[in-house]
Amino acid sequence: MNQSYNSTAMTIEELVGHYSIEGSNQDENGSVYYGVLSLSLDANQRIVANWTIGDHTQSGSGFFKNDILVINFRYEDDEGKVYKGVAVYRSLNAHILDGFWSEKHGNPLFLGSEYAVRIQPTEFLN
Repeated sequence: MNQSYNSTAMTIEELVGHYSIEGSNQDENGSVYYGVLSLSLDANQRIVANWTIGDHTQSGSGFFKNDILVINFRYEDDEGKVYKGVAVYRSLNAHILDGFWSEKHGNPLFLGSEYAVRIQPTEFLN
């Protein structure tokens, strides 16, 4: 199998950090939300993702190849109902991820979207 690789492709280690996110929900209105996405690595070099959106948190795990990040995520609503889905991002450069997502109980006619910009450590603390 002949594969060509982009010599400027990001490594998984370069993804680690915090990102300011702006997204739209998986519904007809595409309502907008804002939050923070934190990416780290586990012992097996897999992505560990945590979103903080308002007072809600979501978590997930995934993998990265050829500048594509795929994360399976889950969260619970206020009544304890579990939601699961998948988010797919393209790394546009070392500081920007552009993606879309879908969850099992979302409207199948729509996809959510998310745009993430790396936050420098000093910005995250302020």
